[in-house]
Amino acid sequence: MTSQPSPAPGAGRAGPAADVGRWFSTATRRPLDGPGPTRGGPRLPAWGPMEGAHYGRRSPDAEVDAALALLRGRPVAVLTGAGMSTGSGLPDYRGRDAVPRSPMTYQEFMGHDLARRRYWARSTVGWEQFRGARPGLAHRRLAALDPAVFEVTAVITQNVDGLHAAAGSDPVIDLHGRLDRVRCQQCDALSSRTALHRRMLSMNPELAADAAQAPDGDAEVDRTSTFRYPPCALCGGILKPDVVFFGESARREVVAAAFAALEEAEALLVLGSSLTVQSGLRFVRAAGRQGMPVVILNDGPTRADPAATVRLHGRLEELLGRWAE
Repeated sequence: MTSQPSPAPGAGRAGPAADVGRWFSTATRRPLDGPGPTRGGPRLPAWGPMEGAHYGRRSPDAEVDAALALLRGRPVAVLTGAGMSTGSGLPDYRGRDAVPRSPMTYQEFMGHDLARRRYWARSTVGWEQFRGARPGLAHRRLAALDPAVFEVTAVITQNVDGLHAAAGSDPVIDLHGRLDRVRCQQCDALSSRTALHRRMLSMNPELAADAAQAPDGDAEVDRTSTFRYPPCALCGGILKPDVVFFGESARREVVAAAFAALEEAEALLVLGSSLTVQSGLRFVRAAGRQGMPVVILNDGPTRADPAATVRLHGRLEELLGRWAE
């Protein structure tokens, strides 16, 4: 999302923002614009809270301090996930309160007009709430962490909300892209999501009231089959948010920058990610091959728990606050 100024020190938890995960939910099974399938490929399993997982645990202070002792004095690469932004009102995908949903794939978005109508209709309704999200306490504490605690070589984030940069972290590597940008799938031109939002509203004036009044950014709308969206103004190609969909690979230059940041580090810290997808998990595995200590903090299990040197449980802002002290 567009970089925004950080809230004043001491600002509390943000109010609800748009449930961006719903924008990426798969298209409906029932064709709304005629016969034939509305999806490309098989339905992916629904994401939601992990069955049998324990949430709400908190590691003892002694374990938290031991993890800091492991990181102190080392250059550290930080890998973050959706749990980092829950304090900003943005829902996660695997946490205790996550709403189960089947992700929309890149093939579905590119291959079916109705899928694109559904995505753009939902995101148009929820965009104003989403772009109003501000960095949470966890973002701000990570950005303000004194290098004397440990030096951050880069924040590698799987999130697409831009909140790390807005909080002041630098450098930030947006592994899965940024939702405030739009990329043409034919000519590769980048453009502003905010500008596209204004254009969407002008093409679909009946949604303007929904976009202004949706109390929680919920983009569950019924007009997806008639929603109109524009092509690329330069070449007429398909416009897509500049984020990585399921079934799509992250851009090579971005992945290369992330691995370069890991090479400069002597430890890896994972914050708020279940590491379910290979895109993030590969950095934990690469750190293990290089003999780096790996510290993982997440509420609920992660796919890399067996590979962690230290596995912590608790709230990100509390742990980062203790380390800052």
